[in-house]
Amino acid sequence: MGEHDVDPPRGTPEQFEALLQHLKTARGFDFTGYKRASLLRRVHRRMDDVGIEGYEEYRDRLEVDADEFAALFTTILINVTSFFRDAEAWERLRADLLPQLLSQRPSGPIRAWSAGCASGQEAYTVAICLAELLGPEEFRARVKIYATDADEEALAHARTATYTDREVAGLPPDLLAKYFEPHGGRYTFRQDLRRSVIFGRADLVQDAPISHVDLLTCRNTLMYLTAETQARIAERLHYSLRPDGLLFLGKAEMLLSQAALFTPVDLKNRLFRRAGGSRTPHRAVAAAVPAVFPAAAGDAVTLRAEALAASPVAQIVLGADGEVVLSNHRAEALFGLSATDTGRPFQDLEVSYRPVELRSAVEQAHAQRRTVWIRDVEFQRPRGDRQWFDVQVVPLRTPQGHTLGTTVVFIDVTRSRQLQDELEHAHRQLETAYEELQSTNEELETTNEELQSTVEELETTNEELHSTNEELETMNEELQSMNDELQGSNHELRLRTGEVSALNGYMEGVFASLRVGVAVVDTDMRVTVWNAWAADLWGVRADEAAGQHLLNLDIGLPLHEVGPAVRAVLAGDPLPEAESTFELGAVNRRGRSIRVRVTVSSLAGTPSRSGALVVMDQLDER
Repeated sequence: MGEHDVDPPRGTPEQFEALLQHLKTARGFDFTGYKRASLLRRVHRRMDDVGIEGYEEYRDRLEVDADEFAALFTTILINVTSFFRDAEAWERLRADLLPQLLSQRPSGPIRAWSAGCASGQEAYTVAICLAELLGPEEFRARVKIYATDADEEALAHARTATYTDREVAGLPPDLLAKYFEPHGGRYTFRQDLRRSVIFGRADLVQDAPISHVDLLTCRNTLMYLTAETQARIAERLHYSLRPDGLLFLGKAEMLLSQAALFTPVDLKNRLFRRAGGSRTPHRAVAAAVPAVFPAAAGDAVTLRAEALAASPVAQIVLGADGEVVLSNHRAEALFGLSATDTGRPFQDLEVSYRPVELRSAVEQAHAQRRTVWIRDVEFQRPRGDRQWFDVQVVPLRTPQGHTLGTTVVFIDVTRSRQLQDELEHAHRQLETAYEELQSTNEELETTNEELQSTVEELETTNEELHSTNEELETMNEELQSMNDELQGSNHELRLRTGEVSALNGYMEGVFASLRVGVAVVDTDMRVTVWNAWAADLWGVRADEAAGQHLLNLDIGLPLHEVGPAVRAVLAGDPLPEAESTFELGAVNRRGRSIRVRVTVSSLAGTPSRSGALVVMDQLDER
């Protein structure tokens, strides 16, 4: 080996470990579990790029240059990936194992986790395989794919879902055309399927794993870690998988020492199945969550989850990317959440804006790094009940300051609000009663004065009533005298009425006995009398003719020829006998043609009542 091939001394192993500890403290990246040979090689490469020889000097550079962290992480986390990398292994998974998995779960959600997803090709490859088996519509309804990595730059690239020609070179042309849309020489994954892929930052070494996973891909990530760190992560991966869930590793990874956790399905292609039925949290999983109960409690994580689910306070926990991680029973009952909402973006749920706008509150809590309170939020339940909540939005962070997510707590203050409203109502009633009491007191004083004045007026009125009573007695005597006179007049009126009734009966008998038709009209030529002979002759009853205009009667006599004579008589003009008596052709009520002699004369001897008398006499046929 030549002189130039020897790596120059950089410092002591203790100084290198101190550098790694600084990375963990300052940025939350724990590289202490990585294999030292490959880790040293990559750190030295970055130190050479910036022209720094020693570990301590490079640590000083990191403290003054925040951008250097990103460059160093990019160098350490080699994001080498592609679509359908190791095509034979993917074909085995797609053709055999995934159909078996889907047949065991014919309904319900399918959850996949791509750990160490880099720039996202592996996560989208999983999406393509599942969409091919399920179809796009069922894929959108059932599948959630969680893709995590420790590199924020790689995740930013993955979220765009856009790749160059070189990056999509490994895709079969038919799948490229079916699942990608070309845009100016680049290819973007289908937006409707992209919504089912959720990206978030997570460190496999220290962050809690995603649970209830059917398919977990962790390819070419464990190979850079020490055996001890691999064992810890293997326990986390075992906890994440559902019973009989699938684990897909890279070509250089084996997990042969973890036979108790995973059973090989296809060792050549690094496909394993979760062994054992229990999902009891291992110590590595429990260590990812801050200890609340004694370490001896083996079911600590499960106990925490059940305690949260049973809490009487509604609570929703969001991930770093704003997706719903979990919600307890109270939140599900209040806001209609279900297990299918887990993994969905919080902003897509109704609870994010009703009963109160929470999306801006979540952003404010993270921007200001403090708890945000929203007081007295009114919530109208579907069945008509009203509730009030104090909403607490709490940003969740690691001890190093990295964002973990958000918890939204709905504290029910309905009873407190009701008591407060009742107290305010009682205060208002008390103030109103006091004002009414003062007003009543003033009114009583005024009424007392008015009563005194009324008593004086009543005494004066009493004297006036005595005088009025005497006048009324005098008037009563006069009214009694008038009543006697009215009784006499009433008696005479009854006698006269009897005479008139007798006269009317007599006249009706006279008219009825006449064997000619008789009609009497007033000055307006309206019929006042229509005898029975006229009714029988023309078929018009007396009650039908009474009050009708003579010329408007519908009878067989041409009344328009009678009208001039009647008008002349009513006007007081004397008529010769030839004009006052004439014959006319007519049709009786039986439809027979007849001859009628009509005589028109004025009412004689009735100066107070004027009118005309029309006599209609049917002539013999000869």
